[in-house]
Amino acid sequence: MAVCARLCGVGQSRRCRRRQRHNQQDQGSDSDMDDEEGVRIVATAECGRANVRLSYGQSASTGQPNPKSLLDLPPELLVGIFSSLPGTELPNLALVCKTFRQILNTETIWRRRCTEEFGMREDLRKIEVVGVSSRELYAKLLHPYRHILGLWQPDIGPYGGLLNVVVDGLFILGWMYLPPHDPRVEDPMRRRPLFRIHMWESNKAAVECMYGHKGPHKGDVQTGKNDEFSTKCNQTDHHRMPGGRQEEFRTWLEEEWGRTLEDIFHEHMQELILMKFIYTSQYDNCLTYRRIYLPPRLPSDLLQPGLFKGTYGSHGLEIIMLSFHGPRARATKLTGDPNVPAGQLTLDVDLNRPVRLPDLEHQRSVEELSRLVLGVHEEAQQEAQSPDVAPQGVAAGKGAVAGGGAEGLELAMEAQSESPQPGPSSSSSSSAPSEAQAFVLPLGVMARNEVYPRTCKMCFYGTGLIAGHGFTSPERTPGLFILFDEDRFGFIWLELKSFSLYSRLTDQLAHAYAPNMERFEAMLRNMQSWTS
Repeated sequence: MAVCARLCGVGQSRRCRRRQRHNQQDQGSDSDMDDEEGVRIVATAECGRANVRLSYGQSASTGQPNPKSLLDLPPELLVGIFSSLPGTELPNLALVCKTFRQILNTETIWRRRCTEEFGMREDLRKIEVVGVSSRELYAKLLHPYRHILGLWQPDIGPYGGLLNVVVDGLFILGWMYLPPHDPRVEDPMRRRPLFRIHMWESNKAAVECMYGHKGPHKGDVQTGKNDEFSTKCNQTDHHRMPGGRQEEFRTWLEEEWGRTLEDIFHEHMQELILMKFIYTSQYDNCLTYRRIYLPPRLPSDLLQPGLFKGTYGSHGLEIIMLSFHGPRARATKLTGDPNVPAGQLTLDVDLNRPVRLPDLEHQRSVEELSRLVLGVHEEAQQEAQSPDVAPQGVAAGKGAVAGGGAEGLELAMEAQSESPQPGPSSSSSSSAPSEAQAFVLPLGVMARNEVYPRTCKMCFYGTGLIAGHGFTSPERTPGLFILFDEDRFGFIWLELKSFSLYSRLTDQLAHAYAPNMERFEAMLRNMQSWTS
């Protein structure tokens, strides 16, 4: 504050200001000249950063020819300067002097802060018509609840979830993201509002629970740690339905799965669905959320990392996060099931071990595919037991390539293009890995979705996590990772003889990316400990 006071030409008391004016008139010391020059430099720099053009019919010449402080600048220029500062700094600036405090009442400043800091695209002038100023919107809604914006994972036991908190006009909305109905993995995500915070009816923020079928009702949001917050419903009777639990279950089943219980003939699947309803409905939207980040993209990444939705047999569709760590690609569950819960590493792919597919005739044989993948699996186990032994190179149809990151991936692509395809010599083995290769699922491999891509770019050896009910006896089993395109990939679980198809989640997610890779990896470690 002392620095701001010096810049605007005022002291901390009347005596200080009188002494300052006396020194400016009677003393011409070098220090005073340096101070004045510093003020001019600061004012010039701030003006340049604000990129303000005077458009009110007043030119810079209407002020003092050589301004000695910020107070000598035209008011509209100060508005431009102040609107370029972070909103968290403006309250301290208002304490400097009365003039600054009056200028900071200008709505233009706060409109710009709302737009630049929170991405509001609405015309804030229209919002101000309803009696809520942009300054009130920033000070009473956006700024106090800024820490809960972004992506979060609810603590719902093994099931997890994905919550996205966004700014929407006069509201802060918490949207729960739900996968499309099984098995339509390429359909867009579904959203369900869980809570909202608004200033629609009063001059202070109000929290409402959106869960249930009776409309918004009183709720509460509690923020504790920086990467954690919780919600509470104060009127849980709004979640009940007249027909009791049976009606609630039928409604939930139609929303969650898009079908009735009579449509589901598999007895095991019926048990899983009923178990999930009983477990999740007990929370009544009183949940704790932990922050999650989207992975930053690196130049060596095989494709854009991010969120995907994939098929998991009787468990339906689940949401995973694909990230790259040097020569490895990893998929972490954001939603889970009683066997493998949310937060666990569902796929681990070795990008240094490409697998060259045979021709279509041999691709239909699950024995041929098993021979290729298990051969690479044995090599990986041997190298894990003897880390000093380097990979022996690429054999027909399989290979291990030393290196990591971009260099390792380039070697893997060269290995795929040079390695011959298993099968008859008439098969087309000259196609490069960047070109589309014909692909078909082996006979006997189950797929929830019969509509899958019939061409792929590259294939790699990987392992998938399987476990018994309650996450008992977890183990990693070998499989084949198939890259179809930038937005789709698949995984063949050899032991389960099952195929999972994954499709990218294309929603725009603000306030979601990790500041750096170290922060993202720390989040992954914490996420795994939440459900272990």
